Amino acid sequence: MGFAGTMAAFTTYQDANRMKLEGSCHCGAVRFTVDSNTPYPFSRCYCSTCRKLNGGAGYTVNIMAEADTLKVEGEEHLTVYRSKLNDRGRYEADGLGFSRRHFCRHCGTMLWNFNPNHPDWIYPFATAIDTDLPMPPAHRHTMLDYRVSWAEVPPDGPDEAQYGRYPDDSIEDWHRTRDLYGKH
Repeated sequence: MGFAGTMAAFTTYQDANRMKLEGSCHCGAVRFTVDSNTPYPFSRCYCSTCRKLNGGAGYTVNIMAEADTLKVEGEEHLTVYRSKLNDRGRYEADGLGFSRRHFCRHCGTMLWNFNPNHPDWIYPFATAIDTDLPMPPAHRHTMLDYRVSWAEVPPDGPDEAQYGRYPDDSIEDWHRTRDLYGKH
């Protein structure tokens, strides 16, 4: 089997192991599907943007999916928010943050995040996913430098890793090191 055959087999394996995620807003005006090789909701973000926009517990949980598989019903009901202030301190030329958080304009449900610096991915918010997600074997707590004092964070340890900012390993890395990539 040549390189093209090997790549075709790899793509078929990837496609067969992706988890189809179905999501929606609270009022039902927006529904979406997207495929993910990294469906474990393990990463909790405590940055001020995530916390204020979604975090009832003082954080939000993002997962990662392939942007080219996103299908949306009710797109006309979406609105996009880009922050003027964020804990990362990185902005585009227009003075707004790179992240584009997609919401239902009727009920306010935060659905997914898209960042043009990572155009192959979207980051659905686990709370918007209707598909039963797999239980993560461990959690990662990020952006703890910005957490509010009342947000409970379990003690640091092998199953509860803590980071003041973002760790060097990606969502994909986390799944791969635990042999969870493409598994659910």
